[in-house]
Amino acid sequence: MIEAQNLSRRYGDFTAVNDVSFAVGEGEILGLLGPNGAGKTTTIRMITGFLPPTGGRVTIGGTDLFEAPVKARRQIGYLPENVALYGEMRVGEYLAYRAGLEGMKRAEAKRACESAQERCLLSDVRNQVIGTLSKGYRQRVGLATAILHDPEVLILDEPTVGLDPKQIIAIRELIRDLGRERTLILSTHILSEVELLCNRVLIIDKGRIVAEGTPESLRQSSRGASEIRVAFSGFDGADAEKSAATTETTAIAEALGALSGITAVAPGPEAGEFRLAASADADPRAEIFRLAVARGWTLVELAQSKASLEDVFVRLTTNHPAETPETIDGDGDAVEATDEAAEPAEEVAS
Repeated sequence: MIEAQNLSRRYGDFTAVNDVSFAVGEGEILGLLGPNGAGKTTTIRMITGFLPPTGGRVTIGGTDLFEAPVKARRQIGYLPENVALYGEMRVGEYLAYRAGLEGMKRAEAKRACESAQERCLLSDVRNQVIGTLSKGYRQRVGLATAILHDPEVLILDEPTVGLDPKQIIAIRELIRDLGRERTLILSTHILSEVELLCNRVLIIDKGRIVAEGTPESLRQSSRGASEIRVAFSGFDGADAEKSAATTETTAIAEALGALSGITAVAPGPEAGEFRLAASADADPRAEIFRLAVARGWTLVELAQSKASLEDVFVRLTTNHPAETPETIDGDGDAVEATDEAAEPAEEVAS
């Protein structure tokens, strides 16, 4: 439904977006992640037609955005990070005004406004002045504006920024509902939103795509040691028993460290607790359980920590001088990446 090919945007000697290519299928929700200044908003502005690229092309439903901009943009609904609304207008009046800008006739505009108000839960405030609404409701008005002309593609830039927890939950539910019917791109800093809402994730850093895949495939692709938490009972006692407990703790640590796949053992915050580092391809939990049974130790916790999407994001977007960065492809394999673009302090709007 959306296809971006070799998109680039330069401002003099600075490259904000460098040769970015991706596609979003019909009915797919794509999460766009990246640190501040990575090029996310510039990319969004280019694929919505608000900012011309220095190079590359965008097609929306097979229509070239730059050769037939009016036709292509009619298929797009866009919610920018900072929603521009007329605060002195009432909600219903504003939506009717926007419907007129979309070229809708009166009867069509009335149906579209009523539908958008109902979908975005705005019917109760349709006669309220926009400037008196909470930020959560203003976000809903922005969403209603974006879906007013029933676009096939919906692009949301930080839709929950600055909202309280209840407002975030309401907006997430609305986004999930809208995503069932449309192709949707969601740009956000909130990784939990991506895991809850998105079928696929694109991570951008320094103007380039550094990872692409489902949230699960990106987690599985994270390289490095995993951590295993182990706890045994029977280590609390009188002072006279602490020496024996210390000796037993040392013995347990040595026995755990001798297991296959364990690379390091460290004591946990409480007596009888241990944190084990295991090699990436090892899962020694069964061996730990059998060891505990054989030695008569009472095992009360045995859990392996898996890499989170946050771990992947931080690893891929943290600068490592004098190293060649890795890019993860859709299959979770690492490939070499070169030619990293310089990163701006701020993205520049035209």
